[in-house]
Amino acid sequence: MNRRQVVAWTLYDFANSSFAAVIAATIYATYYAQAVVGNTRGEGDLWWGRLISTSMAIVALTSPILGGVADRAGIRKRLFFATTYLSVGATAFMATVEQGMVLRGFVLGVLGMVGFEGAMVFYNAYLPDIASRQWQGRISAYGFAVGYAGSITALLVALPFARVGAIGWCFLSTAAFFGLFALPSFLILPADRPGRVGVIEAVCESVCGTVRTFRDVLAFRELRRFLGAYLLYEDGVNTVIFFSSIFAARTLGFGMVQLIGLYILVQVAALIGAFLWGKPTDRFGPKVVVLCMLVLWIGVTIAAYLVEAQRQFYILAAVAGSGLGAIQAASRTFMATLIPKGREGEFFGCYAICGKTASILGPLVFGAVSYALAGNQRAAILAVGLFFVMGLILLLRVRAGGPTSQAGEIIAGAPYPGM
Repeated sequence: MNRRQVVAWTLYDFANSSFAAVIAATIYATYYAQAVVGNTRGEGDLWWGRLISTSMAIVALTSPILGGVADRAGIRKRLFFATTYLSVGATAFMATVEQGMVLRGFVLGVLGMVGFEGAMVFYNAYLPDIASRQWQGRISAYGFAVGYAGSITALLVALPFARVGAIGWCFLSTAAFFGLFALPSFLILPADRPGRVGVIEAVCESVCGTVRTFRDVLAFRELRRFLGAYLLYEDGVNTVIFFSSIFAARTLGFGMVQLIGLYILVQVAALIGAFLWGKPTDRFGPKVVVLCMLVLWIGVTIAAYLVEAQRQFYILAAVAGSGLGAIQAASRTFMATLIPKGREGEFFGCYAICGKTASILGPLVFGAVSYALAGNQRAAILAVGLFFVMGLILLLRVRAGGPTSQAGEIIAGAPYPGM
C-alpha cells in the first residue's frame, strides 16, 4: 500500500466535501431559492427542485458510460480532472449570481452538481488501485471521516464571509478550497493504464455493458425488490438533505450563520449514527436497521410539519442526522449481502446509479407541492414523507438482509433466484 497515494485519495474527499456542504446543502441552496429566485410563494423551492433533478438526471444517464470509457480508453485521470474543475469553475462563477439571475444561477448550479457527482465515479474507481482488498474497507472509512472534516472546515472558512453578508466570497472560498485540496490526487494517484480501444468504441462498449449489467441485476428477485425500495427511500433522504436549509430559512427564520451551525450539527450526528449502528447491523442484519431508520425518517417528516421553534428544529436536525449516517451505511451493507460473488464492481455500479436517480423525483415533488400551495413547505416535507412510507412497505417484502454472517446463504442455489 502506497501511503502517499492513500493520503492524496482521502484529501480529495476532504476537498469535494466543501461543495456538498456549502453549495448543495446550505449557502448556495438557500441563497438561490431565497434571494436569487425569491421564495414568498414557493418559486425558489420549485426552481431549486428543478436544478437538483436536472443535475441528477444528467449524472444518472452519463456516469456508467463515462466510467466505462475511462477504463476502456485509458483516460480516467483526464476525465477526473475535467469533471472536478468543471465543478470548481462553476462554484467560483456562482459569486457573479445576483438577485433575479435565475437562469444563470440554474445553469451554474447544474454544471457544479454534474461535475461534482461525475468526478465521484472516477474517484471511487481508484480505491482498488491504492489499497489491497483487506485494507479497502478501512481506507474507504478514512475517506468518509476525512470528508466530514472537510465539510466542517469549509463551512468554518465560509462563516466569516456569511457573517458580514459577503455571500459571493463564500463561493469563491469554497472554489479555492475544493481546487487546492484536490490537486494532490491528480499529482500522486496512479497514472492511467494504456487504453485498449478508442473513445468512440469505448462509448459503444460501455452502453452495451451497462444494459447487460442492468438486465442481470433485475434477474435477481430479492435484489430487484431491494433496489426498488432503495430508490424510493433514498429519494426521500436526498430531498430532505437538499431542502433542509431552505426549509429552516424560510419557514423557521434561520439566518445564514445559523444554517452553517445547523449543518455542522447534522454532520457530527451523522458520523456518530453511522458508528453506533454499525454493530447492530452485523448482529441483527441491515434490513432491521434500515426499517428502524425508515420509521425514524417518517417521524422526522411529521415532526418537521409540526415544529414551530428554532430550538425544536436543532433537536430534530440532530435526530435526522443520526438516521442519515445509519441508513446510508446499512443500505450499502444490505446491497453487499445480495451481490453474487465476483460481480461486486458491476452490481455496485448499478447501486450507485440508483442512488443518483433517487434525487430526481423527490426534489420535483417538494418544489411542486410548495409552489402549488403558495409556499407551504410544511405540506411539501410531509409529501416527501410518503417516499419513506412506500420504501418501508416495499422493503418488508424483501426476504433477505439478515445478520451479515448469513450473507453467503442469501443468494445460494440457483444462479438467478426468483426468475
